[in-house]
Amino acid sequence: MTNTSTGKHLAILSQLLLAPGETADFARAQCVEMLGLLPEDREPLLALAGSHHVVVRAVRVLQRIAEASGSTDWAEWAGRSVEHELLRIRAALQSLQSVCDAFREEDCDLTVIKSLDHWPDLGSDLDLYTNADPVEVLTIMAEHFQARLEARSWGDRLANKWNFVVPHLNELIEIHVGRLGQTGEHVAFAQAIPSRAIHLQAGAHNFSVACPEHRLIIATLQRMYRHFYLRLCDVVDTVQLLETQPISYQLLKSAADAAGIWEGVATLLCIVSDYAESYRGVGIALPDSVRSCARLSGDRVSFQKGFLRVPILPESVGLYASELATLMRNGQIRGSLRLSLLPCLATAAMLEQKLTGSDKGIW
Repeated sequence: MTNTSTGKHLAILSQLLLAPGETADFARAQCVEMLGLLPEDREPLLALAGSHHVVVRAVRVLQRIAEASGSTDWAEWAGRSVEHELLRIRAALQSLQSVCDAFREEDCDLTVIKSLDHWPDLGSDLDLYTNADPVEVLTIMAEHFQARLEARSWGDRLANKWNFVVPHLNELIEIHVGRLGQTGEHVAFAQAIPSRAIHLQAGAHNFSVACPEHRLIIATLQRMYRHFYLRLCDVVDTVQLLETQPISYQLLKSAADAAGIWEGVATLLCIVSDYAESYRGVGIALPDSVRSCARLSGDRVSFQKGFLRVPILPESVGLYASELATLMRNGQIRGSLRLSLLPCLATAAMLEQKLTGSDKGIW
């Protein structure tokens, strides 16, 4: 698949997800041919939707468009694709519920982070956070689920997280213990997550998930300080969260300031708003305090290698420097020392990637 065709598919998915639609009028006004889709686009489009965690949301809209315009083949293909993804999601949710139940039985807190932000879609692994002792976590996963522990990278050890392979579950279960951040530099913020968690109904299950403000901070840590790229789900999730949930910007700014990442949060929100505006004509109504602190806007984001890339120089480096300076200024010595290792890890990962084709042992 060429980058040009991938770009076309990303634009189509963005239109399906962000255009002022998902309504009957929108469906009737569109047709598969108007979207520029051909039969040979089906599998590449589905693969891209999968990597961006938007299969259910995007392909359902495409299915409605196909049905409204009489494109029977496309409607049937879309219906099969959504149902196949829903089967995966139902199985994963059942396993996730079992894990949450097991921790509750052992009187250990457990909060789902990231994975359910995409609901009704689901991430490619199941992320959880707990303040329990690591030994308790390992014991519960081994005794209740016969889980096998994945080899831990340097980054995993610094971040204090473990990945588990559970029999008959396709998704990895990733449990963060007592810390968050690329190097586990955030302790106070992480340990406050369970106390402000809320409940989310997902299918037949009810889960404890991070509150909206904490969701935005966790997403920022993941996108702006670790991967330096966004997926469509990050855009759609954030738009939906900001426009359907009451957000305390005071709480958001206070928690992000303490972690040294308020500029990163502001930048993520502005990028999302600008990207959404490019497809639906209107962005997100953000406070001036957010706009004024953003380091870059959506026009600096480029589509490369299947994702929306954030420039590393100078913006992302500046965000890292600001985070480190804040931790040092606040006397968080251990967090500062951990974070100061990040450039070394990045260099090692780059060398490992060039030598072996994978940076798995580093990150």
